[in-house]
Amino acid sequence: MAARHEQIADELRRAIDAQEYTIGARLPSEAELAARYGVSRGTVRQAVASLTAEGLIGSRQGARRVVLASRRSQSFAELRSFAQWARAMGRTATGRVVATEYRPATDQEAARLHLRTGTRVLHVLRVRGLDGERVLVERTVYADWIAEAVERVEPDCPSVTQRLYEDTGLVFAYGEHTIDATAAGVRDAELLGVRRGSPLLRVRRVTTTHEGRPVEWSEDRYRADAVSFAIHNSIGSNPLTRRTTDTAPEG
Repeated sequence: MAARHEQIADELRRAIDAQEYTIGARLPSEAELAARYGVSRGTVRQAVASLTAEGLIGSRQGARRVVLASRRSQSFAELRSFAQWARAMGRTATGRVVATEYRPATDQEAARLHLRTGTRVLHVLRVRGLDGERVLVERTVYADWIAEAVERVEPDCPSVTQRLYEDTGLVFAYGEHTIDATAAGVRDAELLGVRRGSPLLRVRRVTTTHEGRPVEWSEDRYRADAVSFAIHNSIGSNPLTRRTTDTAPEG
């Protein structure tokens, strides 16, 4: 059974996720929380310390805790798959493989994946959705050493990351992300059900193992009306987050 401070921390996380405490709102005081849960102020301090360490709330000595983020936002300070991010929001992630093809690695792909140019790598084109709505096109190049395991994953698997871990023990440990904007070409427009030229958010990333061995080089293109990125600044941290647009702040 979880310790009392862990139970309180989890209740507060759920309340933040449900927007009972919105970003920028102050949490109740230690005394108020202690009275609500029937515990000591020390137990409350342990609970809120967990949320502070996770970047969900911030505080300074003598001041009330302020909500900085929720688990509905994916911090790029942590490496979380699209499916994991969706589950944290209470949404259902879907995936559909459109095409797979082995090709010789180009100079750029070889450099990103630490392979020789011409090494046989696996290209996968996949459409991802939230609750059945298409929001993302993934173009992923997998290194030769993991390609066969990726091929065995069913085409509609919602989380390739989780399946590879279950099948091979592979952990996607580190990611390097480059984010910019692009316009939907003919193929992207068709796959996402948008007009050609519609704005898309592009995330290019290299993901590696704990040992630093590159697993994949991917270019993800999000519908700009479905997903946005935000950054919360503080002295101690500057977590970039991915959000659905219905949770993004106005302005």
